Amino acid sequence: MKRPLLLCIFLFALIIGGCAPGGNSSSGEAKSKGKLTPDKQTLEFWYIDPGEKEVVYQEAVKRFEEKNPDVEVKMLRTANDAYKQKLVVAMSGGTPPDVFHSWGGGWLKEFVDQNQVLDVTSKTDKEHFNELALNNSTFEDKVYGLPLGISLDLLFYNKEIFNEYGLTAPETYKEWVEIIKTLKENDVIPIALANQTKWPGAYYLMNFASRIGGPELFNEAFARDGRGFDDEAYIEAGKYIQELVEMEAFNHGFNGVPYDEGQGRQLLYSGQAAMMDMSVSLVNNTKTEAPDFEKKLDFFVFPKIDGGAGSLEDHGASTAPVWSVSAKSKNPDLATELIKELTSVETAQAYTHKTGSLSAINGVEPEDELISRIYKVAQDANYLQMPYDQTLPAELAELHKDTTQAIFGLTITPEEAAEQMEKMAKETLE
Repeated sequence: MKRPLLLCIFLFALIIGGCAPGGNSSSGEAKSKGKLTPDKQTLEFWYIDPGEKEVVYQEAVKRFEEKNPDVEVKMLRTANDAYKQKLVVAMSGGTPPDVFHSWGGGWLKEFVDQNQVLDVTSKTDKEHFNELALNNSTFEDKVYGLPLGISLDLLFYNKEIFNEYGLTAPETYKEWVEIIKTLKENDVIPIALANQTKWPGAYYLMNFASRIGGPELFNEAFARDGRGFDDEAYIEAGKYIQELVEMEAFNHGFNGVPYDEGQGRQLLYSGQAAMMDMSVSLVNNTKTEAPDFEKKLDFFVFPKIDGGAGSLEDHGASTAPVWSVSAKSKNPDLATELIKELTSVETAQAYTHKTGSLSAINGVEPEDELISRIYKVAQDANYLQMPYDQTLPAELAELHKDTTQAIFGLTITPEEAAEQMEKMAKETLE
């Protein structure tokens, strides 16, 4: 009687074991520390920054995965200009990543208007962020992106070259022109410019226009409340650009030089060029690409124009990266937690201290001497102007970049560029 009983118990155990979760079934579940947990969920995370910034993001993702052991984050980096097209294609094709990089402003709002971006207002502590930076990804009082960085547009220069020729950072355009002339006389390219992708040259139009017409010029044209994009200040800004081109202030073939590949920056690193108008991202590039050059790097703000309405305390600025969640994410709550980790104090401190960048997180101040001085410029600013191409609707933003590049190429007059911009502004903004 004992043997049949034991056999029955053995068979019963096999049946129970084979049917139980974690047994030989293919239920898609697994054991973890004695508890039953589902397979890992996956989040796709797209970003553009290489070097130390990428390391900071990787560290933030690692912390997130440690807090959420059942989640795997798949990171994908794409170069800046290719990324923009890649994300547009993914959005329109219905296959966007869960979390993606943006710059806020009009670029993000295009996706918001298409219901492609998750509203994260209820999950956002607004006191955690620089108000201006968060406002750039807030539309109709709803938050659609969390900013990690805020940047200024500055003129960076090689201190060794300036010292060699007895040059000092200029405050006025006239002083700047004299520096350019001295550099030209000594066979040094005054300003490195990589303008194939158009946005680096657009900084000049924005800065000149602000210095001439005052910081409210763009807001009036954008809101259709006062001056327009055909205002004399925009025409004068174009004339100043063409004056620089005609005095050969830039490297040869600048309109055909791509920015991402670093050819323009190499002119600066190698000492062939003395200056470059760029965002604070140049500091991060330098740390990665030419760390020995970092000690030679300094900056000055865009010079003022005699008789202009703008001041040296008005600056071009941008927010980036701004982290957003796709409205199509299958795991919106987890994706929101990821962007919160990507903008945590710990991430912001690493972002600032490791990469030489300004953080959009309140209370995080840089340790680096150069970045501390840039931080002070931002703190003392009267006005910060976000890039036009990140604020304007896509079609008008592209026209802005196209006409500005044409101004640099001397293939269009400033008057013609202003006329085209105002015509389309009436069609798209009114």
